[in-house]
Amino acid sequence: MDTRFPFVDWFRNASPYINAHRGRTFVILIEGEAVASGRSEQLIQDLALLHSLGVRLVVVFGIRPQVQAALAAAEVTPRRVNGRWVADRAVMATVEQVASHQRLWLEARLSLGLPSTPLHGVELNVISGNLVTAKPLGVREGVDFDHSGEVRRVRASAIEGLLDKGALVLLPPLGFSSTGEVFDLDASDVAQHAAVALKADKLILLGESEGLEDETGALLRQLSPYEAEPRLSQATPGSELARHLHAACQAAREGVARTHLLCWRNHDALLGELFTRDGVGTMITQHRYEQLRPATLNDVAGLLDLLEPLEQRGMLVARSRERLEHEIDDYVVIERDGMVIGCAALHAFSDAQLGELACVAVHANYRGGERGERLVEAIEQRARSRGIARLFVLTTHTAHWFVERGFAPASLDDLPPLKRETYNHARKSKVLIKALL
Repeated sequence: MDTRFPFVDWFRNASPYINAHRGRTFVILIEGEAVASGRSEQLIQDLALLHSLGVRLVVVFGIRPQVQAALAAAEVTPRRVNGRWVADRAVMATVEQVASHQRLWLEARLSLGLPSTPLHGVELNVISGNLVTAKPLGVREGVDFDHSGEVRRVRASAIEGLLDKGALVLLPPLGFSSTGEVFDLDASDVAQHAAVALKADKLILLGESEGLEDETGALLRQLSPYEAEPRLSQATPGSELARHLHAACQAAREGVARTHLLCWRNHDALLGELFTRDGVGTMITQHRYEQLRPATLNDVAGLLDLLEPLEQRGMLVARSRERLEHEIDDYVVIERDGMVIGCAALHAFSDAQLGELACVAVHANYRGGERGERLVEAIEQRARSRGIARLFVLTTHTAHWFVERGFAPASLDDLPPLKRETYNHARKSKVLIKALL
């Protein structure tokens, strides 16, 4: 009896990420809304799982809705300026009380180890303390922000020492000054500074939004800080989106390899983002998660996997491993997180100013994102740099696609002699040519 468990296939596919994340430092922000909604139980279990897989965790927690509720119950209305409340004595007393309660609650949940719970057998050393120093916002635009502050410094060496000992470090949205004062901080600001100071591999911001969307409402998987910052100027000052975008872009510019915008409402967001190739949210990074580059011999196995389905359908001529290895310098590939998802080749002919655009292929799961266009443009640029005046392509299935990109129908007589001699008449491939120079 063949019993299939989808989880097993997912687990196999996740193994490269399990290895890649082991020993890495992640700073994770959990906004107060996640705790207020009861969603934090699942997140705590996911954090325990990450810790058991060897991830070094720094968790920053927000308390905004809890403080707002406590102030409302006390009939205290804080003054707000540009999205920040002025932390006067009454507000600050509530902030300190709520932060202390929230920290103790999280520590208690992270200590849970009953046999009936997912944390059974997991021993987490959770440590917090005076790990963030702060300074007052001071007087801005004529407003004295009192005990509302901003991060001055994160004690990175102290946190590193705790992480080296296997601890999970918990950071509240509070900072301490050299004069012994306590300041109210923005949780996303704490997370950003912690990630930069620790040279973290990831900054993960869990908020209300699923991520950033394009004009059609489709999720944007990856952006550079340059691409994301125009959206920051459009966001409401002080809103969660504005705070998270600012933190993500700033962290990416200051060396954090990858920052992620995720929604805590999504039950699978954290693990789905970390252990699948495409993730579930928006990533902001200076480094291209997906890159187009010249192929190397290390790409041959990936090329074989990419091309085989298209060869079986008769869309491409079969290419052996030996042929790919021999012609590898002719190829460019699109690599996505270690996987070859697209390729194209330029075969030059010495007896004519004519080159062949060959083997244009994009993985079935990644079509529709203009990757084919990027591959053709890369080959055209390579051809021009070599003085090739015209490109030809032989195709059985996609003639219209190439015509839409400037190729025109041609005949066998227009091909170089060597290509005419090896033309496969059984395939009846159409010949198209495009002038480059």
